Amino acid sequence: MKRYLNIYLLLLFIGISACQTGQHEQGEEAAAETTYTCPMHPQIVQSEPGTCPICHMDLVPVSQSGEKEGELMLSERQIALGNIKTARITPGDVASNTLLTGRLVLDETQTDVVSSRAQGRIEKLYIKENGQTVQKGQPLYELYSEELLTLQREYLLALKQHEELGKENPRFASFLEAARQKLRLYGLTEAQVRSLAKTENLDARVTFVSPTSGVVTEVAAAEGQYIAEGAVLYRLGKLDKIWVEAELYPQELDNVQAGDQVQVAVQGIAAGAVPAKVTFISPEYRQGSQVAVLRAELPNKDGQYLPGMQVNVTLPGKSGTALVVPTDAVVRDENGSHVWVQTGENTFQARMVTLGEAGTDNVAILSGVKENDEVVTSGAYLLYSEFVLKKGADPMAGHNH
Repeated sequence: MKRYLNIYLLLLFIGISACQTGQHEQGEEAAAETTYTCPMHPQIVQSEPGTCPICHMDLVPVSQSGEKEGELMLSERQIALGNIKTARITPGDVASNTLLTGRLVLDETQTDVVSSRAQGRIEKLYIKENGQTVQKGQPLYELYSEELLTLQREYLLALKQHEELGKENPRFASFLEAARQKLRLYGLTEAQVRSLAKTENLDARVTFVSPTSGVVTEVAAAEGQYIAEGAVLYRLGKLDKIWVEAELYPQELDNVQAGDQVQVAVQGIAAGAVPAKVTFISPEYRQGSQVAVLRAELPNKDGQYLPGMQVNVTLPGKSGTALVVPTDAVVRDENGSHVWVQTGENTFQARMVTLGEAGTDNVAILSGVKENDEVVTSGAYLLYSEFVLKKGADPMAGHNH
């Protein structure tokens, strides 16, 4: 009887030892699967408890579950609080827009030159500053000219001969018309010629008016200056349409050509971007630089756009059909780019992707996902942070990039 009792006690001791060994091994295995991280700095990961070397907070344990690599499971509450939303990925067009800075300049094809019709001395300039708006018929300058005084005498003489002898000899009518046309060719208006015929007052100082409306871009004369016939006095630019000039770098030249339509946003104008047509791209770079000049034509019927205003020019990009996701769906870090794909109920998996053409609001995916995958479009970075916090590692850290 005593012998059987000893055997029973021996077997009981062996069983207890085996249980303790199994529990110890399970504890070591569980400890090996537990890492510790800082709630404020998830990049701090340790295998043992301690404090964060950055903020000195106590590290919290993070248990590793049996989920697949790069996979994360959330509760319904976490999904609601994180505003996690998904959308089915489908093919679409990606437009890559290039933004340039530029300025408004006068349309050089609409520049008018006001030159002197006779030699003489500038007695008075009515417009002395650049940038002033001039209306057609507005006085510009007063010229003292002996030549114009002689032409006035000839006209009055022809007028008197026509009145006295015109009925008897029709030739005097042609002499009068020739004298009148000469005054007109020298820049006098029809009203000035009629006033001369009515008053018969000779004056060597003649006021000349603007032949057109526009903005003064250059004042090339000064009061008291002697000028020759044909000398440039003013340059006037029109504002019914205006040029947009911007600089293009070599890599941007392929995105635009003459005839394309660009969007122009004028700073200080609340109307937003307006379309403009590209009319010219310089065939060579500016001297001493690696930029070419783009020029577009912008309608300006209301005259609200003025030369010198700063603008933003948006160039149209190349479009193509590809798998497209919103820009916010892509998470970028030092390991590359990835998106979160819903693989099951409340379960999401990070997948490395290769990006293609990027637009303002979307980006093309060349590889890593397939059509009809449910991709997280809102809250992707929250999933990334949650993964780092729970797993203590980057979801793409083990991938070959």
